Amino acid sequence: MSAIRVMIVDDHPVVREGLLGMLESEAGLEVAGEAGSGDEAVVRAAELRPDVVLMDLRMRDGDGVSATARILADRPETRIVVLTTYENDQDIVRAVEAGAAGYLLKDTSRADLVAAIAAAARGETVLSPSVASRLVSRMRAPSTVALSPREAEVLSLVAEGLTNAEIGRRLFISETTVKTHMLRIFGKLGVSDRTAAVTTALSQGLLLR
Repeated sequence: MSAIRVMIVDDHPVVREGLLGMLESEAGLEVAGEAGSGDEAVVRAAELRPDVVLMDLRMRDGDGVSATARILADRPETRIVVLTTYENDQDIVRAVEAGAAGYLLKDTSRADLVAAIAAAARGETVLSPSVASRLVSRMRAPSTVALSPREAEVLSLVAEGLTNAEIGRRLFISETTVKTHMLRIFGKLGVSDRTAAVTTALSQGLLLR
């Protein structure tokens, strides 16, 4: 069988070097290349066509979630495994919604990382045990968040890609009122941006797709 071609994406050179040294000696794996930002990852993935991408989540130039979605839009057969130090619910949901095949923490052992890469290449989903537990708990927990009809209406229009000004015109309310609704939505969902608000609301069944 041909070796699994892996691309490493992380904005810290020492992390990339460490992963490179860890993986290049593994039988059955080939490090195809690396990238230092989400934007660079999109370009390099198109050039290198790796089987599996190890994707950092938070980077200075283009975050891992956005890069994941962009890479998969071009090559849906690519398997992207998030490798990060963060495991909060919003990050996990955003990565999964973007199409990530796995979510691992950077304290994952070498053996587990290699096994996860192989599993992802086979089409399996790979999750760190703590991440899997959080997802299971999240699915089992009843939703305690309730958006008002107007808040749900505003967020639905955000999901369609409308700006605050456009939403105001559509609903015949001021842009300031739209912003007030958004702040309340952010507070209820525990998020800090529009994309996370939409993703979280969808994951909790508060908006229809």
